[in-house]
Amino acid sequence: MNLNQIKQPFTENFPGDFSGNTMQRQTPKMLFAAVEPSGFEHPELLIFNQKLSDEIGLGKYNEDSDLKFLAGTDLPQNIKTYATAYAGHQFGNWAGQLGDGRAIYAGEIENNKGEKFEIQWKGAGATPYSRHADGRAVLRSSVREYLMSEAMFHLNIPTTRALSLILSGENVLRDIMYSGNPQYEKGAVVVRSAETFLRFGHFELLAAQKETQTLKKLLDFTIENYFPEIQSEDEQKYKDFFETVCKKTADLMVEWYRVGFVHGVMNTDNMSILGLSIDFGPYSMLDEYDLNFTPNTTDLPGRRYAFGKQGQIAQWNLWQLANSLFQIIEDEKFLEKTLNEFGNYFWKKHDEMLSRKFGFEQLISGDDDFFTQWQSLMQELSLDYTLFFNLIEKKYSEEISIDDISKISYQDIDETLLEKFRNFHDDYKKRLSKNIFSETDSKEMMRKTNPKFILRNYLLYQCIEELDNGKNDLLLKLLEALENPYEEIFPEFSVKRPNGFEGVAGCSMLSCSS
Repeated sequence: MNLNQIKQPFTENFPGDFSGNTMQRQTPKMLFAAVEPSGFEHPELLIFNQKLSDEIGLGKYNEDSDLKFLAGTDLPQNIKTYATAYAGHQFGNWAGQLGDGRAIYAGEIENNKGEKFEIQWKGAGATPYSRHADGRAVLRSSVREYLMSEAMFHLNIPTTRALSLILSGENVLRDIMYSGNPQYEKGAVVVRSAETFLRFGHFELLAAQKETQTLKKLLDFTIENYFPEIQSEDEQKYKDFFETVCKKTADLMVEWYRVGFVHGVMNTDNMSILGLSIDFGPYSMLDEYDLNFTPNTTDLPGRRYAFGKQGQIAQWNLWQLANSLFQIIEDEKFLEKTLNEFGNYFWKKHDEMLSRKFGFEQLISGDDDFFTQWQSLMQELSLDYTLFFNLIEKKYSEEISIDDISKISYQDIDETLLEKFRNFHDDYKKRLSKNIFSETDSKEMMRKTNPKFILRNYLLYQCIEELDNGKNDLLLKLLEALENPYEEIFPEFSVKRPNGFEGVAGCSMLSCSS
């Protein structure tokens, strides 16, 4: 790989701690700390994403020399590694300084198109921001990170990407459910990439420390490098930046709703400034439709980050970002107006997305009531979110049987429930009749909007169990399926969650350590 082309412009532009001390501590007025990955003597490559490597400019993987880089071992002299400091609100409470506790940056590379990408290890060792942890990662969480970030990409949803997954050759002690029963698990490292990993929390940290000049410098750096569409100057530049971040964030939430993705831990330190899906921890794709569903046991009983609240929480997080930027954008009315407009923008985009899922060419009067009726039906009949849309696309205006519904429902369907579904389906067919464009065009819209394959938690759980036992058959199938999510390549994946996975730690029960 072209490792000699990796640079560190971030460390050249901002104040940092170059002591190399990994003792967990505060680093006031510093945006990063120089730190070296631990390195691993016996790494084993599980996955290498050659397509991504070519795309970002790293080029072809060399088995003889590049594995050491993926393991963070014996790095070239031009790679001067570091971890960044940021702050954040966690579960609605100010948490102060946080930072890259499991992530270490290699730096940035530029491809032949002039596009820049940051590269970092996740799980390669402790940093000053590890908060009394070891900076390691386990196979379980690393597989989930790799597969879901790539699944998001192929679903056409903005996301960080995964370059590689290796077994570290170490065992790592983890208490997955915080129950006082830690167990050793196989260690692993993911190398991941994104245009930038900058988060709301980076700006929150500088604002909290009253480092106004550095905050302004970070804003200028971010706009210049990652927001080329912003050409305005002076204060207007920062206003345009905030408006753009709000829209990118809203657009991301709509995309999550489109495919039924629940992040599970939408703290401000897990919010990308570019509107990317980032930090795949206790996430889940929806099985049965439930607005109140959260995959994160840490989020119980309040369900702050439940599926149906993600748009609301995104707006709340943007309020915290606005509070931080007020030191630069000293226009309270503008910030309030922009944040209040977030809801209108989000719901317009959300309803337009729903209309595409149903095959409607545009929103019309009465669609609000139709969507409300649909939500009630989904929850009353415990219908699978993905399979429901696959069914109505397949059947479209045809009659739907009790067997059809039973295959997509997580409860027993009787004649009464069948009648409720058919009544809804009759209303759906009446709504379809108001389309101007053809049935073929409508179905094509649905095909492009509704995935046939989603990365369900039970599949991830089975995959991780197989890898623990030295097998990778399911991993290879999942990699193929997630690259083609709008096709039904493996029919056995296009079914509802089997019985027996409810209440299983690491499957239906996840924590922030997942």
